Amino acid sequence: MSDLKKLKSREEIEEKFKWKVNKIFPNDEAWEKAFKEVKEEAPILKTFEGRLKDEKLLLEYLKKSEELDIKVENIYIYAHLKSDEDTSNTKYQAMMNRIDAYLAEFSSFTSYFVPEILSFEDGYIESIINNNEEFKMYDFMFKDILKEKPHILTKKEEELLAKVSDCLDAPSTIHNMLTNADMKFPTITDEDGEKVELTEANYSTFIKSKDRKVRKEAFTALFSEYKKLENTLATSLTSSIKNFNFSAKIRKYNSALEASLKPNEIPVEVYTNSIKTINDNIKSLHRYVDLKRKLLELDEIHMYDLYVPVIEMPKEHIEFDEAVNIITEGLAPLGEEYLQIFNSGIKDGWIDIYQNKGKRGGAYSWGGYKTMPYVLLNYNYTLNDVSTLAHEMGHSIHSYYSRKEQPYIYAGYTLFCAEVASTTNEALLIHHLINKEEDKKKKLFLINQELEQIRTTVFRQLMFAEFELFTHESIEKGESLTATDYNKAWHDLNVKYFGPSMVVDKEIDSEWARIPHFYSDFYVYQYATGYAAASAFAKSILDKEKDAVSKYIGFLKSGGSDYPIEILKNAGVDMTTSKPLEATISRFNQLLDMLEKEIKE
Repeated sequence: MSDLKKLKSREEIEEKFKWKVNKIFPNDEAWEKAFKEVKEEAPILKTFEGRLKDEKLLLEYLKKSEELDIKVENIYIYAHLKSDEDTSNTKYQAMMNRIDAYLAEFSSFTSYFVPEILSFEDGYIESIINNNEEFKMYDFMFKDILKEKPHILTKKEEELLAKVSDCLDAPSTIHNMLTNADMKFPTITDEDGEKVELTEANYSTFIKSKDRKVRKEAFTALFSEYKKLENTLATSLTSSIKNFNFSAKIRKYNSALEASLKPNEIPVEVYTNSIKTINDNIKSLHRYVDLKRKLLELDEIHMYDLYVPVIEMPKEHIEFDEAVNIITEGLAPLGEEYLQIFNSGIKDGWIDIYQNKGKRGGAYSWGGYKTMPYVLLNYNYTLNDVSTLAHEMGHSIHSYYSRKEQPYIYAGYTLFCAEVASTTNEALLIHHLINKEEDKKKKLFLINQELEQIRTTVFRQLMFAEFELFTHESIEKGESLTATDYNKAWHDLNVKYFGPSMVVDKEIDSEWARIPHFYSDFYVYQYATGYAAASAFAKSILDKEKDAVSKYIGFLKSGGSDYPIEILKNAGVDMTTSKPLEATISRFNQLLDMLEKEIKE
């Protein structure tokens, strides 16, 4: 095996390509010392129980809790990062397992806090905040806790619910075991004429095959297995939805949708208006499907043709330094300060760049209030890796700003906002790549790449959201949903979304059974709203609208200091209107125009 192909051990990777975890603790001995000290000190938090009505003790508790939270966070992050460097290193696995196990004990020391605050008479906490300057900082935190009061049950009821939580989560566990452990798929013939066992893992490769027979066979084989189990999977999904509806009802919400959105003060209309907006603009997706049919030179396009690339590009080799330069050019509209933070992160050891034996796969951005925002990569010299670097650094710079500008309690941000910064970076990067590209074939490839991103992240996820809304509302009305009902609803949605050019094959009817996200209530729409917010930010920045960059940086600095809708609104993106999503669809149409133009020329 050549040196190029041989995967290096951790020790063989140069230090300059590794993240600087020693900035958290200089060595493992320091970690052990810190862990020992925390275990000795943390039980003090239990001594505040039942005494929080004393203002001085409440303030003391808040400060001590924060101090210990940060210490535990550092211990937790260090162990996990070290373990991810080489998952075969048993020393770091053991350290990680120890801190993971300790977290349950640590959280038990403070589990009384929220129930005790909610037990105080109305107006008590508000009076403390109004009359004591030291509590001003905690205003939003307490408001967020107190607004849940109407939805909190009695202590005995809450204890009972906690005891049956495993039972209520059973449908998700059953779906996971059925689809990942028990289901077996048949063998298919690959592009080389070899017999290969189909799996969920390799399906994504086969469905993109240039050989239409391969992708059709994979498609038919995969969904035929879901078809066989559709009655069991329908029962599992119905049980899960009934559990969500039950939980919403006993907590005095009007619906499961409201129960999912209300804790973050997201109006139900944000969800329903997103579905309406995508339906009002569904012809844009129909146009794309027909364009794809023409580019693939097909008489009719089937569901198994959706994922095949319309343009094949030879694999590029982009060195990491070149990737940094490409991204720096693409993010230039964000201004000097942003680029300075980006380049400092590259140089100061935020990133663990290359693959090594045993290293955790994939990519992520992670860190704590007092640490660097670390980035794990497995950089492999492709354009996709360049995009991944831009994405993860978007997360990291968001975290950098949030932690720098906000106190610990507000430094985190909600899921609704989490993908905005990373996707804004990606949007600016691909705009730059498309605009500067002179090679026609590569430009077509890039245009189609962005079109596919919008199709899968916005159109597809909102189709999922529409299906979720239908299923919940049907069961809330007392209707029973069988596999036949789910199949019909899914088929009709595919017909509506993909339009008259698409042959909606009967096999796709069972696709709902494959999607684990439906067991995380009203989760998927946030992919689409996050992308829409990012599109709106990118458009205003590229159009050089007044204060666009400063408003965007203001969003990055806000952390979790307010509810996500308000944070975005203050930055100029109002998610209670259809404008952000319309900006995404406008970009989709612009890309379709570019694609048509490139084809004609």
